[in-house]
Amino acid sequence: MSRIGRAPISLPSNVEVTLGEGNLVTVKGPKGTLTQKLSEKMTLTQEGNVIHVTRPNDEKENRALHGLTRTLLNNMVVGVTEGYKKELDVNGVGYRVAKEGKKLTMNIGYSHPVVMEETDGITIEVPSPNKIIISGTDKQKVGQFAAEVRGKRPPEPYKGKGIKYTDEVIRRKEGKTGVKK
Repeated sequence: MSRIGRAPISLPSNVEVTLGEGNLVTVKGPKGTLTQKLSEKMTLTQEGNVIHVTRPNDEKENRALHGLTRTLLNNMVVGVTEGYKKELDVNGVGYRVAKEGKKLTMNIGYSHPVVMEETDGITIEVPSPNKIIISGTDKQKVGQFAAEVRGKRPPEPYKGKGIKYTDEVIRRKEGKTGVKK
């Protein structure tokens, strides 16, 4: 059996989970509400403050969906209690970011500033001109938005200029060595 899928999901006291028809799951917590339709092949059972995910048989597709369904449900529970956040660093001479209302304005080496708007469920913080913090309750939305911001100017391997995740390591390359004879 799947080690991840077999693990029970324990619910904190301030989280309420509603299992609907067709595995439509709604999770309510202190940070908000998340709703997602999970695979109908999996069976979700709630016993008190613990949820178990079981699969009908050992077919390859069901084995794959078992761990995925459990992880998606656990991510929803963690999202409404603690939330998720991604931190990005902006490196480069003259590169800076600022937040104006709900818009993130980035000066990252182009002839024009790049502007991105906050989407629903996402909050952007700019504690310093070279740091961006993206947070929210939905892990997928936070990760996707952070990837889109990073994609505006990914880090380059020679000087390391660009937008990178704080915990990302950039493999540096050596530049040109000189004139060949």
